[in-house]
Amino acid sequence: MPQDPDALRELVEAFLGELPFDGVLEPLAAPMRHSLGGKRVRPVLALAVGEALGADTATVLPAAAAVELVHSFSLVHDDLPSLDNDTERRGRPTVWAAHGEATAILTGDALLGEAMRLALTYDTPAVARELVDATLAMIGGQQLDLEGGHDLHRLHELKTGALFRAAVMCGGLAAGLGVSEEAPWRAFAGELGVLFQAVDDILDGDGFVLEVGADETRKVAESAGERAQARLAEIDADTSVLATIVAGLVARTH
Repeated sequence: MPQDPDALRELVEAFLGELPFDGVLEPLAAPMRHSLGGKRVRPVLALAVGEALGADTATVLPAAAAVELVHSFSLVHDDLPSLDNDTERRGRPTVWAAHGEATAILTGDALLGEAMRLALTYDTPAVARELVDATLAMIGGQQLDLEGGHDLHRLHELKTGALFRAAVMCGGLAAGLGVSEEAPWRAFAGELGVLFQAVDDILDGDGFVLEVGADETRKVAESAGERAQARLAEIDADTSVLATIVAGLVARTH
């Protein structure tokens, strides 16, 4: 029987907590652990997809953790003075504020390298390939954001949607998802990325909210949630946990 999101989150926390960050990474172990906060939405998604496909969570955990490390890498670098210049994240000093700018750059690099190491522990290169594609999309989206004047939907697709697609697909690929079975999962992941970004913008009061207003952004979230649930209904698997996650995201808009 699939586990609920809270149980999956506990598995992710335990796995991340056991990553050694030793050897050549030992000098960066403290700032790397400092970076690993958050709600674990993406790795929980990966595990839920794996379970829906009948895989044991132990099989999918390296891929799920890899997605989370890429997410952490992106935040560590985004917070830097040369980008967003944020000194606080989740009620704590950002990595660069706590450990220095140079160490924060190296910490982000190390997180990305460790993510790829985990993704490459699978017999198939598909997990790592999916994660690399998402990482490149995020980096390209960040540059477009710096330049300004680009379509907001395209920016969200690159900066947010790409890693949600990776969470879904890396979980599926780690569980043995075949190429012919990918399409409905990718469709679900696309809607989920839109939903999460709209919810995030409502909570933060930026992005879509600044462009079209809170009410219209709420409609965007609700429509994306409906489409995500419809995509799940098309998949021949027990997607009840994923449906619960989608419903929980939509509920946060009210």
